Amino acid sequence: MEAYSEFAKVYDLFMDDIPYGTWAGWLRDLLEDHGVKGGLVLDLGCGTGKMTRLLADFGYDMIGVDRSEDMLAEARETDTGKGILYLCQDMRDFELYGTVAAIVSVCDCMNYILEEADMLQVFRHANNYLDPGGLFIFDMNTPYKYEHALGEQTIGEAREDHCFIWDNYYDKDTRINEYVLDLFIQGKDGRYDRYEECHYQRSWDMKTIRRLAEEAGLRWKGCVEAYTGKDPADDCERVCVILQEYQKERK
Repeated sequence: MEAYSEFAKVYDLFMDDIPYGTWAGWLRDLLEDHGVKGGLVLDLGCGTGKMTRLLADFGYDMIGVDRSEDMLAEARETDTGKGILYLCQDMRDFELYGTVAAIVSVCDCMNYILEEADMLQVFRHANNYLDPGGLFIFDMNTPYKYEHALGEQTIGEAREDHCFIWDNYYDKDTRINEYVLDLFIQGKDGRYDRYEECHYQRSWDMKTIRRLAEEAGLRWKGCVEAYTGKDPADDCERVCVILQEYQKERK
C-alpha cells in the first residue's frame, strides 16, 4: 500500500486544524532574522503544497518536493499562478537545479525517515543544495508524543462525505510508530469506498539528530518548541530543529 494515495484527495480537509498561517509566519520571521528575506526556498515533503503556497505569498520563490504523485497532483491543481516548481522526488535523494537560500519541512515529514543512514543522506543533500549560510528548518514529533499521545491510540473523525479511522501502534524498542489508516470516501453514487494505507514514523532523540546533522557538515543552531521558539518542555509534542550550512563559508 502506497502512503498518501487516496488520502491525498481529502488530506487538507482532515488537516484543517493545523494553523498553517501561524506556522508560515513564524518560519518567515526566523528566515528574515537570519537574512533570508527572499530567493529560492525548498519545501521538502511539501504534500499538497499548503505551506509552499503560503511562503510563496511572502515573496519567496518556492520549490516543492514530495515523493507522492497524488499529493503533488493536488498541489498543482490548487496552485493559482504562483509559479511554484513541484518535483516528484524522494527526500532522501532529491536533486535540484542549483542551490537554495533555505529548506523547510513541516508536519513531521522528517519522522518518516526511519534509518540513521537515510537521515544522514537527507542532511548531506541539504548541505549540498544550501547557499552558504543557508538554513534548514524542520519540525518533528517528539518521543513524548509517540509514547503518550499517539501510541496504542485510535483516532476517528467523520465529515459529510469522508471519514477515517487511524490506529497507532508504537514499539518502544524500535522507536517505530505504525499508523494504519482506514478511509471511507463517498462516491458519486452515494456509496462509500474503503481504502487502507499504512504509514511508519520513527521517534528520534535530538542527540542523534544533532550528531547526524553535524556529520553531514551542518551547523546546529538549536531545537525549540515548534512554532513558538520556546525551550521544549518535557511534555512538548513537536519541536523545530534549526540547522545552518557553513562548510562553503570556509572556502
